[in-house]
Amino acid sequence: MAFRADSPGTSGSSSEEISWISWFCSLRGNEFFCEVDESFIQDKFNLTGLSEMVPHYRHALDMILDFEHEEELPEDQMQDVEQAAEVLYGLIHARFILTNRGIQKMLDKYLAHDFGTCPRVMCEGQAVLPVGISDCPGEATVKLFCPKCNEIYTPRSSRHQHTDGVYFGTSFPHMLFAVNPDFRPPQASFTFQNPLPKYEPRIYGFKLHETAYRRMSERREEERAVEQRMQAMRPSRKY
Repeated sequence: MAFRADSPGTSGSSSEEISWISWFCSLRGNEFFCEVDESFIQDKFNLTGLSEMVPHYRHALDMILDFEHEEELPEDQMQDVEQAAEVLYGLIHARFILTNRGIQKMLDKYLAHDFGTCPRVMCEGQAVLPVGISDCPGEATVKLFCPKCNEIYTPRSSRHQHTDGVYFGTSFPHMLFAVNPDFRPPQASFTFQNPLPKYEPRIYGFKLHETAYRRMSERREEERAVEQRMQAMRPSRKY
């Protein structure tokens, strides 16, 4: 089963037939995915347990690998298989990107800023990586991890805000830097001698002490209490 690169939602203008995997990764909203090697998918060991998690597993797997079926499925069932294939590929993808081959593919995308940059101003355009906050399907959408401030953020584009975070897993970014420590920003492991750059609130150029707002709030409460006592002491007018 082959797909055309000019299918709706793809960014290419060519009409050449491509594999299902290439077609899926070229869809708008799927930019965070890398192309999983077919040899990885064909190894049954790598797919252990997935047949129990995905409906229409056999047909979905065959669709991903571009295997043709002699019998055509009904249109309504075909739609179910297409959805199952997307889920199955996402679950396979989460396993693949923890391998050396998968990490290298995602590292290339990271270095090209394909996942975007940290929205925190003080991180100065640091590249980010996709990460899940749960390893259970359907619990949370994908987030972006910044290795400089060690925080996670919601993707800026709405087309990425519906992708299940389980397709990337909770371990991926940290595994990537464990394998490639040289690509981890130096600020990610800060000390008191070399602190992480932090925005400091100022008024007329003067830094605000951490207790400033609390003291101003306490002062305002004292002023309100004085006003209430003054009003209680005023004699009421009789008409």
